[in-house]
Amino acid sequence: MMRTTGGTPKARALGAELREARENAGRSLRALAQELETNHVKLMRYETGKSVPAPEVVAAFVTALGVSATERDRLVEMARDADTPNWLTADRAGVHQELTALIEFERTATRITNVATGLIPGLLQTSDYARAVMRGKPVGEVEKLVLMRLGRREVLSTRNAPRLTAIISENALREPIGGPEVMADQLRKVEQIAEWEGVDVRVIRSGSTVWHPGHVGPFVVFEFPKARPIVHLEHYRSSAFLYNPGLAEEYVDAITTLLSLALDPAQSIAFIAERAHEMEAIAK
Repeated sequence: MMRTTGGTPKARALGAELREARENAGRSLRALAQELETNHVKLMRYETGKSVPAPEVVAAFVTALGVSATERDRLVEMARDADTPNWLTADRAGVHQELTALIEFERTATRITNVATGLIPGLLQTSDYARAVMRGKPVGEVEKLVLMRLGRREVLSTRNAPRLTAIISENALREPIGGPEVMADQLRKVEQIAEWEGVDVRVIRSGSTVWHPGHVGPFVVFEFPKARPIVHLEHYRSSAFLYNPGLAEEYVDAITTLLSLALDPAQSIAFIAERAHEMEAIAK
């Protein structure tokens, strides 16, 4: 049994988890397909999220790989509504699923646009800044998440790297998260990465007398070569992925508006350098 409504955020996250489970078990698609008496192309479509497997198919898939009962039940539950266009994560299991989804979207996107209104975008964060942002989590969990966050930046230097546009509010550049020294290092890192090929950093100044989409809050838009855009919204204890065509396109239009209001690339880098110099002076 196969549901063909694929391409949704949750379907793609589920597919990435199935692929990871298979690779961790050291099994090839063809070998697993033979054991399950199915076609390897069908399994490949599950792993890419192009098709959504029924829960019983997921159960057979992961049971053949020898995953734990807890992990099997989690993935089976994940498959139950993986064909719905929008996806809200709001529990502890959702944190792992959300991270898996983000890594998959970053890996397959051709363009990532991160509108950051309160914090430096994750792909640009230093380890110390990331630790400060994750304050309150268990130490062991923090270190694991920090390493994963830094590792995710490697996608920007791969052969088919996505183009990253970071639209950062002035407030995010002035808030000394972690203290002046940590923030100074963070701003210097943003300044450095802004010079990378395929990375565009733009600053939205404070004090606007005109309402714009950046006043509502942060969001990330992932654009793909053969699929509709996916929008990621992150909140305090929950996050959402939007795939509905109308909603996603509104966020793409919002990016055009914000870029028209932002400083140009050279002005943005100069502004960030000035803020870094100010933080360095405070830290002395």
